[in-house]
This record gives sequence, structure tokens and C-alpha cells, in this order.
Amino acid sequence: MADYREQIKALQDEIKKTKINKATESHVGRVKAKIALLKEKQEQRSAKKTGKSDHGYSVRKSGDGTVLLLGFPSAGKSTLLNSLTGADSEVAAYAFTTLTVVPGMMNYKQAKIQILDVPGIVAGAASGKGRGREVLTVIQNADLVLIVVDVTAPKHYPAILREVFDANIRLNKRKPDMYITKKGQGGLNIGKTVKLNITDDTIKSIFREFRIMNADVLIRSKVELDDVIDVIEGNKKYVPAVTCVSKADLVSKRELKKVMKEVKGDIAISAHEELNIGKLRDIIFDKLDFMRIYMKEPKKEADMEEPLIITRGSTIRDVCRKTHKDFVDKFKFARVTGPSAKFKAQRLMLHHRLKDGDILELHIR
Repeated sequence: MADYREQIKALQDEIKKTKINKATESHVGRVKAKIALLKEKQEQRSAKKTGKSDHGYSVRKSGDGTVLLLGFPSAGKSTLLNSLTGADSEVAAYAFTTLTVVPGMMNYKQAKIQILDVPGIVAGAASGKGRGREVLTVIQNADLVLIVVDVTAPKHYPAILREVFDANIRLNKRKPDMYITKKGQGGLNIGKTVKLNITDDTIKSIFREFRIMNADVLIRSKVELDDVIDVIEGNKKYVPAVTCVSKADLVSKRELKKVMKEVKGDIAISAHEELNIGKLRDIIFDKLDFMRIYMKEPKKEADMEEPLIITRGSTIRDVCRKTHKDFVDKFKFARVTGPSAKFKAQRLMLHHRLKDGDILELHIR
């Protein structure tokens, strides 16, 4: 294991010393590809040596969305969970209070949002330190990550980002619109619909490090060196995130402003003082990109008390799939009243995109 760590560190140091420009980008791309391959070998050896898989803690998803509280020990996650949900998570002023995943349910704006408090991660978590690998694996099933940073320890923030990145999780990033079709011969062909900051030769050099010599590559969005490597590896999880600075009541307004800027905080809260907890609920709801659809049975009044919660941009087809496994096949038509309809009870089909507040009447065979 040590030899892999030493090789990775040597390559990382090489990148730090190299000024990236058109003359060096191909070399830097190859070095980053080598680091990715070494990390993969390191993870495989670690899993084989310990006999552990990366399944992490067993958590059953429930509700309309799942939010993971992520931070160092004693960052205030348990207290925050209790404030958001009323869950009975043990709270104490010492590290490692939370030893298992503690779930809670936040009922807000007619949505049921599952909040998970996991054990605090530590530096080296991605490589397995302090059960960190298990903790980070839980993110794979989360719809949103709430990074909790203690206002008295802003230095933890870059460490959290580093551990999450090393665990193959990409926060607040869209999955690159890039497609790879491997083939038996013909070399590497790069097709683009956007102008890139990196050259085709650089992209090809990265592919060759991964021993991919023949493939058609189509790129439809801006990509950097790391994005190309991520798509080739194909094991990354893209999750939205909110950065929350906790225990805001412990420092002056001037110091709080400084920390918020340092960690690019989205909100400062104090769970003990109930400071900005309501605002944080709004941010969570908005970041999950929910919308409310009110269901109506034919010849009956719409249910305006219990809406169906789905993600923004969903279609009638998506609602059918969520409502019942057979509804898509048995679908006849729908009537929609609300923001997405041109008039009341407009007759529409499966591909129609709904909007928040729509009333939907499904007609099923």
C-alpha cells in the first residue's frame, strides 16, 4: 500500500510544480490519469486485504428525498438533525458521539424529506480511516449533501471536499455530456459540439493511459482534464450540496463573515439558538428541486392536502411511473389544470412537462 501512496504523492507533487498551459496540458493529463489508475489499484488492494466491501451502512431510503449531513466529529450535525426533524439523536460535546446512521424525517411544504446523520468523517476517510469509507459510501444514495462546518474549525472544509472527491463523489457538478463508444479498430476519433480549452491530442493521451486505443468519443459540454478521466472511469456520483456553517452564535459577526467567505458558505446557523433553521429548510427544499403535483380522480375534487412530490422538469410519464408500475402501459390520456396548461382541464399525453402546482387527472384503461 505504501508504494502506491508514495507514487501518488510524487505524481501529485509533479503536477503542483507544473504550470499548466498548452505546452504542458497533455503531460499533466497523462499524470492525472496515472494517479487515477494508482488510486484504483490502491483501493482494490485495500478491499482485498481487509476483506471489506464498500457497501457502507445499511440505510433504507424513505420519503420524497434524502439529505446527508456530512462533517467532522462534533461539527453540530446531531443537534442540527434534532432541530430540523425532531429526531432523538444523541448529542454530546465530544467527538464520535454518532456511531451509526441516525435517520430523521423533515416534513416541510407538504414534502417528506429524510435527513441522515452519519458519523463524523476525519482526514483520510476516503482511504478507510475512522470508518470513513463506509460513511462516504452512504452519499451514493443521497439526493443532497449538507456539509456542516464548525465555525471554529473552518480548516475542516477543504479536508471534507478532498475526502469526498477521493471517494469518487462530485459535489455541485453536472455529469459531463460525454459519450464513449469502444470499437475494435480505427483509432481514437474525437467529436465535439462545443469549443474546449483542451486539445484533441491531450484527450487522446489520457485515453491511451487507460489502454483505450480505439473508440469514438462525442463531447457535448465543456470538459476539463479531470472530467475526461471521470467519464472514462465511469464510477462517479454527482450530488448537489449546501455548505452550512454551524455554531454561528459562538463568534462575532465579523469573524462569522470571514469564515463564511473562507468556506463559501451558503448559510450560517445555530441549532441551539434556532438561528436560520427555517431558512435552511427552504434552502434544502429548493436545492432538492421539488415541485408539488395535486392528483385528481375523474369526476372528483382534487386532493389539495397531500400533493405528489416530484422533481422539477418531470413529465406525466414520470408521475405514472411513481404512482403505479402499470400506469404507463395502461395510460389513455391526462387532463391538466394549472401553470403548465394552456387552459383548464387541457387534454395532454405522457411527454408533457408539468409545473409546480399543477392539478393532474390521469385516465387509465
